[in-house]
Amino acid sequence: MKRRFSVVESLVRLFESREEKRAATLHTTDGFMEEERDATLHTSDGFREEERDVNLHTHEGFMEEKRDSTPHTRDGFMEEERAVTLHTIDGFMEEERDGTLHTTDGFRKEKRAATLHTTDGFMEEEIDLEEEAESEEELFDQASETEDNTEFDPDYHSTDGEEEEDEEEDEEEVPSEVEAAYQSKNRNILWTSTTPSERRGRMPARCIIKMTPGPTRFACSNAEDIKSTFELFFPDEIKKILIEMTNLEGKHVFRKAWKNLDWIDLQAYFGLLILAGVYRSHHEALSSLWNSVSGRAIFRATMPLKTFNMMSRVFCFYKRVAGPGREKHDKLAPVREIWEKWVERLPLMYNPGPNVTVDECLVPFRGRCPFKQYMPSKPSKYGIKIWAACDARSSYAWNMQIYTGKAADRKPEKNQGMRVVLDMTSGLQGHTITCDNFFTSYALGEELLQRKMSMIGTVRSNKPELPPALLSVKDRPRLSSKFAFTDTHALVSYCPRKNKNVLLMSTFHRDAEISSKDHKKPQIILDYNQTKGGVDTLDKVVATYTCQRKTHRWPMVIFFNMLDVSAYNSFVLWMEINPTWQKTKKHRRRLFLEELGEALVTPYMKRRHCLPRTLASQNMVKEAQACSSVNEATPQPPSYSKVMEGHERSLRKKAPLSPVSTPSKRKRCQVCESKKSTKTSMTCNKCNMYICRSHAVITSYCYTCKKV
Repeated sequence: MKRRFSVVESLVRLFESREEKRAATLHTTDGFMEEERDATLHTSDGFREEERDVNLHTHEGFMEEKRDSTPHTRDGFMEEERAVTLHTIDGFMEEERDGTLHTTDGFRKEKRAATLHTTDGFMEEEIDLEEEAESEEELFDQASETEDNTEFDPDYHSTDGEEEEDEEEDEEEVPSEVEAAYQSKNRNILWTSTTPSERRGRMPARCIIKMTPGPTRFACSNAEDIKSTFELFFPDEIKKILIEMTNLEGKHVFRKAWKNLDWIDLQAYFGLLILAGVYRSHHEALSSLWNSVSGRAIFRATMPLKTFNMMSRVFCFYKRVAGPGREKHDKLAPVREIWEKWVERLPLMYNPGPNVTVDECLVPFRGRCPFKQYMPSKPSKYGIKIWAACDARSSYAWNMQIYTGKAADRKPEKNQGMRVVLDMTSGLQGHTITCDNFFTSYALGEELLQRKMSMIGTVRSNKPELPPALLSVKDRPRLSSKFAFTDTHALVSYCPRKNKNVLLMSTFHRDAEISSKDHKKPQIILDYNQTKGGVDTLDKVVATYTCQRKTHRWPMVIFFNMLDVSAYNSFVLWMEINPTWQKTKKHRRRLFLEELGEALVTPYMKRRHCLPRTLASQNMVKEAQACSSVNEATPQPPSYSKVMEGHERSLRKKAPLSPVSTPSKRKRCQVCESKKSTKTSMTCNKCNMYICRSHAVITSYCYTCKKV
């Protein structure tokens, strides 16, 4: 009985000291447990082994004593004791298991050994816990320090089991050979044949276009007629530069004989250039255009051929400097100022639609230029290359940039295609950019996604981000397609014919959709074909009615291209604002350019003081002057009746004799000194002596009087 009461007292003490015995063995005193816990954590391996032996010996004796005394207790007390012990040991085991995570391997083994000496009833459960502890120990040994020190988040719901099952299924489904085939050549990107929707991958959100496609409010409010629509691209700043530089060059060439030009004069010059392009006569000789029989009447009605040649000689928009000057550091110096001001106007007039095309165009030129390019794939092959971003539907030129070749150090530019696309699309958001294989890359798609834009384009087969599985064309059937996906990109390889494939990359498409038609083309290719022609269409329409004239000055080539693009952009704006204009006609652009050219030359035609010689040109001038307004700010030219009265008066008077130019052989002037040796074909009308212009008295005749 005494032994039985001593066992009960020991259990009572065990219950009272439960909170203090959290990290120590079960059957020691309170003071020894604190010392044992501190000593166990900071002692050497040898001391831990000694302590383990002592603990085993102590607990074995205690277990024998308790085992002997237990049969003499009552049944009810025994059941109560076993229930209390199980509850105590369960709580202790949970605390001990949590504490074991942060101790050394040796201490965990010691704890597990000490736990073996509990009561008989708990012995079976403890053996199961020991097996779990061994499995946990193996997992903890494999875990990294980062995972051990991770803080616990009570709101976190673990899905490790589900992820592990999914990973095991993926590993079973995808063999290592297939995984290696979808690994990129640079080993940085892992493609897969399953779509992101099937893999529950990250789907990039579709960006919303914030701007309304079409003409801007500024363009709609200022485009009153065709002429004003064209002048939207030539603001007052550009007009001022053109007038000042042209007059400066005229004074430099003609000295005191030069008379300053104004904007009406330059307008007429531009109008004649546009009309020459409309009539497909930009390469025709000027003498043929001004011919009284085979030429166009509007050219003679606007200005004489001599005046047009004079304007072509002095027209300039930059200050000519002797020597290299700043051109040594800036290849684009002669046109830099006017080009940048003009390009700034392009996005102010029109908002592109959801699809934008980025490509290069070539302006034909074979003269001397520091950045002339050779492109054998273009029709003209030689010329000035310009990067362009156009609306895929209307081909409106939204942004342009001149390529000036390599830098001064002659080093090639790295990632040039990516840089060009980002520069051309600056200011856009939510649009889909279509480009060819010179620009398309995996890095470009990622950068455009960060700027809230998507990309579609062909890819060169030597790109390092492509997987070998899509490059191989061996044993592939005709009209077959292979797809590869990442979380952000889609890649397709289409075989239009045997041993030939086409590669396209897209960040807009997220599935492997294929057309049901006979060609069986993927949807990526269909969308690319629909939006790839923005810049090419601009090149085509500009070349059809171009105003380019033969010249040796490359800045003039760029300015002629500015006129062509401005004329086409103004046509796009005019048709968007007035969709019913000339709706029944099929060649509305040619009609638009004709009206634009006539509107530009009409102000100059109204202020002509003398009529042209041909009847058709005279009628055009009379019609233009009859329609002139009385309140117009420009000085009024004399009426047609006054001009005819002057002609009649001149017929009544006898005209003085004047030298005549004969088609005979040129001879030396008989009046000049022999040292000058001036040759002339002009003879005196009375004595037929050869004289030069300096010794001749020239009288002006009208066309009618000359015939008389």
